[in-house]
Amino acid sequence: MSHDGPGIDLTDTRAFRRTLGAFATGVAVVAAEGEDGTLVGMTMSSFNAVSLDPPLVLFSVARTALSLPALRAARAYGISVLARDQEDLSTRFARPHAEKWAGVTHLRGHGGAPLIAEAAAHLECVPHAIHDGGDHEIFVARVVAHRAAPAEPLIFHAGRYRTLAAAVG
Repeated sequence: MSHDGPGIDLTDTRAFRRTLGAFATGVAVVAAEGEDGTLVGMTMSSFNAVSLDPPLVLFSVARTALSLPALRAARAYGISVLARDQEDLSTRFARPHAEKWAGVTHLRGHGGAPLIAEAAAHLECVPHAIHDGGDHEIFVARVVAHRAAPAEPLIFHAGRYRTLAAAVG
């Protein structure tokens, strides 16, 4: 499908963001331990499965993100897929300068990577590749351990948190 008609302004980043917001996503926190032992973490809606064999996932990080250097150097990543009742953690880890880990119950996964307790799912990963993604860097990670809990996921759509409707049929 091609639509190159008048009125399409590809430089309008707000309009592009609204268009992308039409795609509902889960919410995850990607975290790592920095070389100095400091924990870093950031909220992601750009998290996807890549491959089942080998098990690979990806997430993208803005080139301006304060956590980017630590994530580039990390030997492991902890990915926590947030549960519906963890909206406050999503907001906390989305802020660039907040003391993100204060009072947050977490576990340590592979390579010391932090995982948020009570999350809907955990993926313990090691770096696989990093690719250019324009104003972001795309991290591909190999999953070395994973588990899911029976929890409703946190959903983000059109700039707001949402809940899932009851299953039909």
